[in-house]
Amino acid sequence: MSSWPPHLQDEDPQLKGIVTRLYCRQDYYLQMHPDGALDGTKDDSTNSTLFNLIPVGLRVVAIQGVKTGLYIAMNGEGYLYPSELFTPECKFKESVFENYYVIYSSMLYRQQESGRAWFLGLNKEGQVMKGNRVKKTKPAAHFLPKPLEVAMYREPSLHDVGETVPKTGVTPSKSTSASAIMNGGKPVNKNKTT
Repeated sequence: MSSWPPHLQDEDPQLKGIVTRLYCRQDYYLQMHPDGALDGTKDDSTNSTLFNLIPVGLRVVAIQGVKTGLYIAMNGEGYLYPSELFTPECKFKESVFENYYVIYSSMLYRQQESGRAWFLGLNKEGQVMKGNRVKKTKPAAHFLPKPLEVAMYREPSLHDVGETVPKTGVTPSKSTSASAIMNGGKPVNKNKTT
């Protein structure tokens, strides 16, 4: 008899993550509305504040709304948005700050000139901030995960947003495209006799 929640038993769970609330130092809990919109709330009893923190790499997590099933993602302009699919924009580096708060930075985007990371953050009114406006030393970026339970998750499958699918519906195999260009970039002629 398995002790996993019934809804996770048949899905071949592999990753240990947590169901948590994310408490921001601005005195708000991060929440995701049914339409995927994000903001902060003082109410810690609502289900919209429940998130799955799913490990997808070393100190890298996906943050998924429990009720909506949507992932938090950050685009190239620093705006947060809900994503149905798990894409590279949904990956956040999880770092512990010196005051034991946790900061979440985009794995994809950062300031081009300075290389400064872009962070998940809430302002004093509980509104979500643009990632490139959040400084890691400020309360806006500081979150305390308040874990409720440990859960097992299937690894989210990565959907590459910019990838175009061939019209024939056949995906090229790695061996055909990779073996054609070897030999220092020169095409290899397999029929050549030595």
